[in-house]
Amino acid sequence: MIRNYRDLTRLEMEQVNKEETIILIPLGALEQHGNQAPLGTDDIIAEAMTDYICRELEAEDPDFPMLIFPVIPVGLSTEHRNFCGSVTFKPDTYYHMLYDISTSLVHHGFKKLAFLVCHGGNAPIVQVLSRELRSEFGISPFILSSGAFSHPDVTATISEGNIWDFHGGEMETSMVMAVDPSLVKLETSEAGIPHAFKDNQALKPYGNVSIGWVSEDWKTADGKPIGIGGDPSGATAEKGRIILETSAKVLVPGLREIRAWKG
Repeated sequence: MIRNYRDLTRLEMEQVNKEETIILIPLGALEQHGNQAPLGTDDIIAEAMTDYICRELEAEDPDFPMLIFPVIPVGLSTEHRNFCGSVTFKPDTYYHMLYDISTSLVHHGFKKLAFLVCHGGNAPIVQVLSRELRSEFGISPFILSSGAFSHPDVTATISEGNIWDFHGGEMETSMVMAVDPSLVKLETSEAGIPHAFKDNQALKPYGNVSIGWVSEDWKTADGKPIGIGGDPSGATAEKGRIILETSAKVLVPGLREIRAWKG
Protein backbone atom coordinates (compact mmCIF):
# COMPACT_ATOMS: atom_id res chain seq x y z
CA MET A 1 0.00 0.00 0.00
CA ILE A 2 1.44 3.37 -1.05
CA ARG A 3 1.14 6.11 1.56
CA ASN A 4 2.73 9.44 2.42
CA TYR A 5 5.40 9.05 5.08
CA ARG A 6 4.27 12.17 6.93
CA ASP A 7 0.64 11.02 7.16
CA LEU A 8 1.33 8.02 9.38
CA THR A 9 1.12 8.13 13.16
CA ARG A 10 3.91 6.72 15.28
CA LEU A 11 1.85 3.62 16.01
CA GLU A 12 1.12 3.10 12.32
CA MET A 13 4.80 3.52 11.48
CA GLU A 14 5.73 0.90 14.06
CA GLN A 15 3.56 -1.59 12.19
CA VAL A 16 5.14 -0.96 8.76
CA ASN A 17 7.15 -3.89 7.39
CA LYS A 18 10.60 -2.26 7.35
CA GLU A 19 12.25 -5.12 5.44
CA GLU A 20 9.91 -4.89 2.46
CA THR A 21 8.77 -1.26 2.34
CA ILE A 22 10.51 1.11 -0.08
CA ILE A 23 11.02 4.71 1.05
CA LEU A 24 10.84 6.89 -2.07
CA ILE A 25 12.71 10.16 -1.45
CA PRO A 26 12.13 12.78 -4.19
CA LEU A 27 15.04 15.20 -4.52
CA GLY A 28 14.19 18.61 -5.95
CA ALA A 29 15.94 21.98 -6.16
CA LEU A 30 15.20 25.68 -5.93
CA GLU A 31 16.93 27.38 -8.83
CA GLN A 32 16.48 29.49 -11.93
CA HIS A 33 14.87 27.89 -14.97
CA GLY A 34 15.05 30.80 -17.38
CA ASN A 35 12.69 33.71 -17.80
CA GLN A 36 9.60 31.58 -18.26
CA ALA A 37 9.64 28.72 -15.74
CA PRO A 38 9.38 28.94 -11.93
CA LEU A 39 12.24 28.60 -9.49
CA GLY A 40 10.53 25.53 -8.07
CA THR A 41 10.43 23.68 -11.40
CA ASP A 42 12.34 20.67 -10.07
CA ASP A 43 10.17 20.44 -6.95
CA ILE A 44 7.02 20.64 -9.07
CA ILE A 45 8.37 17.90 -11.35
CA ALA A 46 9.35 15.80 -8.32
CA GLU A 47 5.83 15.96 -6.91
CA ALA A 48 4.22 15.26 -10.29
CA MET A 49 6.59 12.41 -11.12
CA THR A 50 5.85 10.81 -7.76
CA ASP A 51 2.11 11.04 -8.45
CA TYR A 52 2.49 9.47 -11.90
CA ILE A 53 4.66 6.66 -10.50
CA CYS A 54 2.12 5.92 -7.77
CA ARG A 55 -0.74 5.78 -10.28
CA GLU A 56 1.15 3.30 -12.45
CA LEU A 57 2.07 1.07 -9.50
CA GLU A 58 -1.35 1.14 -7.86
CA ALA A 59 -3.06 0.27 -11.14
CA GLU A 60 -1.31 -3.08 -11.22
CA ASP A 61 -0.72 -3.68 -7.49
CA PRO A 62 -2.77 -1.78 -4.88
CA ASP A 63 -0.68 -3.38 -2.14
CA PHE A 64 2.70 -2.17 -3.40
CA PRO A 65 4.71 -1.46 -0.21
CA MET A 66 6.04 2.09 -0.51
CA LEU A 67 6.14 5.24 1.60
CA ILE A 68 6.55 8.62 -0.09
CA PHE A 69 8.94 10.89 1.78
CA PRO A 70 8.36 14.67 1.51
CA VAL A 71 10.16 16.29 -1.43
CA ILE A 72 13.55 17.69 -0.40
CA PRO A 73 13.03 21.21 -1.81
CA VAL A 74 16.63 22.47 -1.97
CA GLY A 75 19.57 20.67 -3.53
CA LEU A 76 23.05 21.16 -4.96
CA SER A 77 22.61 24.03 -7.41
CA THR A 78 26.06 25.60 -7.44
CA GLU A 79 25.94 26.09 -11.21
CA HIS A 80 22.92 28.40 -10.88
CA ARG A 81 23.91 30.48 -7.86
CA ASN A 82 24.64 33.67 -9.82
CA PHE A 83 21.09 33.84 -11.19
CA CYS A 84 18.57 35.59 -8.96
CA GLY A 85 16.40 33.36 -6.78
CA SER A 86 18.60 30.27 -6.87
CA VAL A 87 19.33 28.62 -3.52
CA THR A 88 21.96 25.93 -3.00
CA PHE A 89 23.54 23.80 -0.33
CA LYS A 90 27.30 23.32 -0.40
CA PRO A 91 28.23 19.76 -1.45
CA ASP A 92 29.21 18.65 2.06
CA THR A 93 26.07 20.20 3.56
CA TYR A 94 23.84 18.44 1.03
CA TYR A 95 25.62 15.13 1.56
CA HIS A 96 25.33 15.28 5.33
CA MET A 97 21.68 16.37 5.22
CA LEU A 98 20.78 13.36 3.07
CA TYR A 99 23.04 11.13 5.17
CA ASP A 100 21.27 12.20 8.37
CA ILE A 101 17.83 11.58 6.87
CA SER A 102 18.98 8.17 5.65
CA THR A 103 20.53 7.13 8.96
CA SER A 104 17.34 8.12 10.77
CA LEU A 105 15.39 5.79 8.49
CA VAL A 106 17.98 3.04 8.92
CA HIS A 107 17.80 3.49 12.70
CA HIS A 108 14.11 2.55 12.55
CA GLY A 109 14.82 -0.54 10.47
CA PHE A 110 14.17 0.49 6.87
CA LYS A 111 16.33 -1.38 4.36
CA LYS A 112 15.32 0.03 0.96
CA LEU A 113 15.73 3.73 0.17
CA ALA A 114 15.02 4.95 -3.37
CA PHE A 115 16.26 8.45 -4.21
CA LEU A 116 14.25 10.01 -7.04
CA VAL A 117 16.67 12.52 -8.59
CA CYS A 118 14.73 15.40 -10.13
CA HIS A 119 17.69 17.76 -10.58
CA GLY A 120 20.80 16.51 -12.35
CA GLY A 121 23.10 18.50 -10.08
CA ASN A 122 22.04 16.32 -7.15
CA ALA A 123 23.09 13.08 -8.84
CA PRO A 124 26.85 13.03 -8.02
CA ILE A 125 26.21 13.46 -4.29
CA VAL A 126 23.52 10.79 -4.30
CA GLN A 127 25.81 8.35 -6.10
CA VAL A 128 28.50 8.79 -3.44
CA LEU A 129 25.93 8.65 -0.64
CA SER A 130 24.34 5.44 -1.88
CA ARG A 131 27.66 3.60 -1.88
CA GLU A 132 28.57 4.90 1.56
CA LEU A 133 25.21 3.86 3.01
CA ARG A 134 25.42 0.42 1.49
CA SER A 135 28.99 -0.08 2.69
CA GLU A 136 28.38 1.28 6.19
CA PHE A 137 24.95 -0.14 7.00
CA GLY A 138 24.43 -2.99 4.55
CA ILE A 139 21.15 -1.48 3.35
CA SER A 140 20.00 -1.12 -0.26
CA PRO A 141 19.99 2.49 -1.53
CA PHE A 142 18.69 2.89 -5.08
CA ILE A 143 18.85 5.83 -7.50
CA LEU A 144 16.03 6.70 -9.90
CA SER A 145 16.26 9.35 -12.61
CA SER A 146 13.06 11.37 -12.94
CA GLY A 147 13.16 12.05 -16.67
CA ALA A 148 13.31 9.50 -19.52
CA PHE A 149 14.77 12.22 -21.74
CA SER A 150 16.26 9.81 -24.28
CA HIS A 151 13.07 7.77 -24.72
CA PRO A 152 11.72 8.14 -28.29
CA ASP A 153 8.27 9.18 -27.03
CA VAL A 154 9.94 11.97 -25.07
CA THR A 155 12.38 13.13 -27.75
CA ALA A 156 9.42 13.29 -30.16
CA THR A 157 7.98 16.13 -28.06
CA ILE A 158 10.94 18.43 -28.80
CA SER A 159 10.27 20.98 -31.54
CA GLU A 160 12.19 20.55 -34.78
CA GLY A 161 15.49 22.40 -34.70
CA ASN A 162 15.58 22.65 -30.90
CA ILE A 163 18.84 20.69 -30.68
CA TRP A 164 20.14 22.04 -27.37
CA ASP A 165 17.10 21.31 -25.20
CA PHE A 166 18.39 20.93 -21.67
CA HIS A 167 17.96 22.60 -18.28
CA GLY A 168 14.96 24.95 -18.26
CA GLY A 169 14.17 24.14 -21.88
CA GLU A 170 11.12 22.89 -23.72
CA MET A 171 10.81 19.56 -21.90
CA GLU A 172 11.07 20.88 -18.35
CA THR A 173 8.82 23.83 -19.14
CA SER A 174 6.25 21.45 -20.63
CA MET A 175 6.27 19.31 -17.48
CA VAL A 176 5.48 22.34 -15.34
CA MET A 177 2.69 23.32 -17.73
CA ALA A 178 1.20 19.83 -17.35
CA VAL A 179 0.88 20.53 -13.63
CA ASP A 180 -0.07 24.23 -13.62
CA PRO A 181 0.12 26.27 -16.85
CA SER A 182 -0.33 29.51 -14.91
CA LEU A 183 3.18 29.15 -13.47
CA VAL A 184 4.82 29.43 -16.91
CA LYS A 185 5.28 32.75 -18.74
CA LEU A 186 6.10 31.60 -22.27
CA GLU A 187 5.84 35.12 -23.66
CA THR A 188 9.07 35.99 -21.78
CA SER A 189 11.05 32.94 -22.94
CA GLU A 190 14.41 33.16 -24.67
CA ALA A 191 16.48 30.34 -26.14
CA GLY A 192 19.91 29.41 -24.84
CA ILE A 193 22.87 27.66 -26.44
CA PRO A 194 26.37 26.85 -25.10
CA HIS A 195 28.27 29.31 -27.30
CA ALA A 196 31.73 28.31 -26.07
CA PHE A 197 31.14 24.66 -26.97
CA LYS A 198 28.76 24.64 -29.94
CA ASP A 199 31.44 24.24 -32.63
CA ASN A 200 33.58 21.77 -30.68
CA GLN A 201 33.88 18.15 -31.74
CA ALA A 202 35.03 16.69 -28.42
CA LEU A 203 34.83 19.18 -25.55
CA LYS A 204 31.18 19.64 -24.59
CA PRO A 205 29.25 20.72 -21.48
CA TYR A 206 28.55 17.00 -20.94
CA GLY A 207 29.81 13.77 -22.49
CA ASN A 208 33.17 11.99 -22.76
CA VAL A 209 35.16 15.23 -22.54
CA SER A 210 33.45 17.91 -20.49
CA ILE A 211 33.80 20.69 -17.97
CA GLY A 212 31.97 21.64 -14.80
CA TRP A 213 29.57 23.95 -16.65
CA VAL A 214 27.82 26.87 -15.02
CA SER A 215 24.61 28.57 -16.10
CA GLU A 216 26.52 31.49 -17.58
CA ASP A 217 27.84 29.12 -20.26
CA TRP A 218 24.33 29.05 -21.79
CA LYS A 219 23.66 32.27 -23.67
CA THR A 220 21.13 33.85 -26.00
CA ALA A 221 21.93 34.40 -29.67
CA ASP A 222 23.25 37.88 -28.86
CA GLY A 223 25.54 36.54 -26.12
CA LYS A 224 23.51 37.35 -23.00
CA PRO A 225 23.75 34.70 -20.23
CA ILE A 226 20.31 33.08 -20.02
CA GLY A 227 21.10 29.92 -18.08
CA ILE A 228 18.94 27.45 -20.00
CA GLY A 229 19.44 25.03 -22.86
CA GLY A 230 17.32 25.14 -25.97
CA ASP A 231 14.17 27.01 -26.89
CA PRO A 232 11.27 26.61 -24.43
CA SER A 233 8.77 28.51 -26.60
CA GLY A 234 7.31 25.28 -28.04
CA ALA A 235 6.37 23.91 -24.62
CA THR A 236 2.81 22.67 -24.06
CA ALA A 237 0.93 20.96 -21.25
CA GLU A 238 0.24 17.94 -23.50
CA LYS A 239 3.97 17.48 -24.17
CA GLY A 240 4.57 17.65 -20.45
CA ARG A 241 1.96 15.00 -19.76
CA ILE A 242 3.63 12.68 -22.28
CA ILE A 243 7.05 13.23 -20.69
CA LEU A 244 5.78 12.65 -17.14
CA GLU A 245 3.74 9.60 -18.06
CA THR A 246 6.50 8.03 -20.15
CA SER A 247 9.13 8.69 -17.49
CA ALA A 248 6.96 7.10 -14.81
CA LYS A 249 6.32 4.02 -16.96
CA VAL A 250 10.08 3.63 -17.48
CA LEU A 251 10.69 3.65 -13.71
CA VAL A 252 7.92 1.25 -12.68
CA PRO A 253 9.70 -1.97 -13.79
CA GLY A 254 12.73 -0.90 -11.77
CA LEU A 255 10.60 -0.31 -8.69
CA ARG A 256 9.09 -3.77 -9.08
CA GLU A 257 12.59 -5.21 -9.12
CA ILE A 258 13.56 -3.09 -6.11
CA ARG A 259 10.63 -4.65 -4.27
CA ALA A 260 11.97 -8.12 -5.10
CA TRP A 261 15.59 -7.22 -4.30
CA LYS A 262 17.16 -9.43 -1.62
CA GLY A 263 20.73 -8.14 -1.78
